[in-house]
Amino acid sequence: MIDIITANNFYIITGGPGSGKTSLVDVLAAQGFRHMPEAGRAIIQDQVDIGGTALPWDDREAFATLMLSWELRSHREALIGPGPVIFDRAIPDVIGYLRLCGLPVPAAALQAAKKRRYARRVFIAPPWPAIFKRDTERKQTLVEAKATFQAMVETYSNLGYELVALPLASVVERAKFVRGHIL
Repeated sequence: MIDIITANNFYIITGGPGSGKTSLVDVLAAQGFRHMPEAGRAIIQDQVDIGGTALPWDDREAFATLMLSWELRSHREALIGPGPVIFDRAIPDVIGYLRLCGLPVPAAALQAAKKRRYARRVFIAPPWPAIFKRDTERKQTLVEAKATFQAMVETYSNLGYELVALPLASVVERAKFVRGHIL
């Protein structure tokens, strides 16, 4: 049986799609922070490239399974080096995604969220209509982005995390805000 692994220097940035999460992670990475990239976009790109069906518009359960595997690997990989480490989404996001889709949450996903913990303080990007854009991987509407945000609020809160809302400010200001909370 694996013990609970809490990494107090693993900081998650979550929220709905199109709210500036990845841009923020990119700036923090450029400032020298180790980071773990988002699973969803990479999985979509890979699945499209190989003609796979584990896509949010084709097979949501398979997509979630791949995301969970990705996030478990990211958590394990982050343990190897020094912190702090910035995560562009994390294990709890998979649970939030499944609940948002009205799909059952497998016991393994709940166990993963229980046994692989992050810093208690989680940064959440609120919906931001001014920067929201759809693209080939992000097909959600702004309404769906807002619902995703709410699903993440509920999921992370239920898992005992403290949510810190990111300001609706430039990416440089957001990076300064995060740095001020973790350093």
